Amino acid sequence: MPVLKEIRLRPFRIPLKAPLRWGKASELATLEHALLEVELSDGSLGRAEVAIRPTIYGETLGSVRAGLEYLRPRLLGLEADDQEGIRAVLEAFPYNFGLKGALDLALWEAWARSEGEELYQVLRPAKHRVRVAYLLGMASEEEMLEDARRAYEAGVRVFKVKVGRDLEGDLRKLARLKEAFPDVGFYADANETLSPKEAEGYLQAWKEADLLYVEEPLPIEEVGARRELREKKILPLIADDSAMTLKDLRRELELDTFDVLNLKPARTGVTWTLEMLALARERGKKAMVGSQAQSSFGAYQSALLAFQQGVTEPCELAFHLKAEGGFLPFPALREGWLYWEDLVEARFDEEAFARYALKEA
Repeated sequence: MPVLKEIRLRPFRIPLKAPLRWGKASELATLEHALLEVELSDGSLGRAEVAIRPTIYGETLGSVRAGLEYLRPRLLGLEADDQEGIRAVLEAFPYNFGLKGALDLALWEAWARSEGEELYQVLRPAKHRVRVAYLLGMASEEEMLEDARRAYEAGVRVFKVKVGRDLEGDLRKLARLKEAFPDVGFYADANETLSPKEAEGYLQAWKEADLLYVEEPLPIEEVGARRELREKKILPLIADDSAMTLKDLRRELELDTFDVLNLKPARTGVTWTLEMLALARERGKKAMVGSQAQSSFGAYQSALLAFQQGVTEPCELAFHLKAEGGFLPFPALREGWLYWEDLVEARFDEEAFARYALKEA
């Protein structure tokens, strides 16, 4: 069995068509991510995208570099199929979710290729199509409508809308969106912006606006309040930041705080995503997959996991439509659906990547 020979980090930058705003003050104007490459001793190469999110995971390009310097000597020389050994190294290095998620994904791809297969052949689908959702950030009504229109024309039929700073303003925007796109489904992401005191009123208003569910309405530390809010059964609750890890998920399941699990392969790779999905499925929870605002390449790898058994809800796999380009031609959506037969035709484009790669200092 080939061993891990080298791990490389290749930063890149892709501008966005318009800034993404969420939560109380967060904003993203460009994708400043990194391509992580794992090379095995037999020449097999695996890639993954590191989603660098200082305000979510506390990671910067500098910290990712430093983390990789720490992990590299502990990983190099391990056999590609030594899942227990590789996992032990990664789990002994706390946090650093974007780096570890990308390492796990790249290692899976490199291992698959060493076996003569591609990652999509290893991650066999449980269905032939997946409903796709698109993220609408906080913006003016006209900006939001224009963003939604571009996504709708690209085939999206479900929108996830960032909310929570202004209830009345949110409701006006939702009304405009529903009027403009009557055949589209909508759900909300509050990004922990509500207090336990106001949450019930907000959810009731969003229910009356015919939303499908709401993601993380309360701060993560308000565990008891989240359980009580769920018990009121106003709207189904999505767990995202409250269930970043397998350990987090076990806690949330024990307290029964959510209805739908939002899995992010960008932070949980293949290994932990599959385990978390299985655990949620066993406990009767629904699941969706999100791409953590990645380029089309990151969305492609996340999409492979969206076809797994137990993923039941629309998956956030269309963020790349906000980007000014990319280095993997993501398949076209067909009336809101992504089809497996189209997905497996997608390929990484090295020449296109070179246009966005940043020169090393």
